[in-house]
Order: sequence, then C-alpha cells, then structure tokens
Amino acid sequence: MGVLGIGGLFFRAHDPDALTIWYRDMLNVGAGCSATDSGPPDQWSWETQGGPVVFAPFKADTDYFPPDKQFMLNLRVNGLDALLASLSAKGVAVETRPEWNDPKIGQFARIYDPEGTPIELWEAPTA
Repeated sequence: MGVLGIGGLFFRAHDPDALTIWYRDMLNVGAGCSATDSGPPDQWSWETQGGPVVFAPFKADTDYFPPDKQFMLNLRVNGLDALLASLSAKGVAVETRPEWNDPKIGQFARIYDPEGTPIELWEAPTA
C-alpha cells in the first residue's frame, strides 16, 4: 500500500484549449499522446515511460525559475538536441547554459509555454 507515482498534473490556464494544443503539438504531451515504446494512449491520459521523478520543493525566493510562477515543469527527454532543433524551427525560444549540465546528471534546456510557465527539458546521461 502507498503512493505509486504521479497520477496527474493539474494547473490553471487562461486558455486551456490553446495550451492543450501547444503541449500536444510542441512536446507530444497530454491526453492522447504517448512516449516511444510506452503503449497506446487513451483519450484522457498521456502514456509515459517509467523512470525517475524528482519531487522537490524549492525555497520561496529561488531564482531557478521566475518568481511569479509557483512551479516549473521538468520533462525527461531522449534526443535533446533534435528536440531543441525542432522547437526552434517552430518558433519556440530555447535557452541553454553550460552550467546547467553535468556529466553525472545530464543535459538541460529551458523553454516556456505560451502562458510563461517554465519547462525544463532534461536528458539523462547515457549508461
């Protein structure tokens, strides 16, 4: 008995329909989407691959993400460079900083959804 993992992420949006489409089209995230080798999705859920999930409250005055946002979404990715090229080609601003990367932890990049929510893209190091 106990918690098995995150069952959902729910947040407010000014235009939920438009944001749903953006996440689906830009990142393949949301209802009806599935990660490679994860199985078929249904109309309500997003099928993901298993793996680590960091659950970590940050100090209220952190500068790791914008002070007007209560959370930052971190997404595990495969093929970060190709994803960043695809997002850039679609007009999404991509931010990378060498100091974010660590050979033991992986590579990171940051984008923002149309409502300004920070999204950290993380590619774990290859084994």
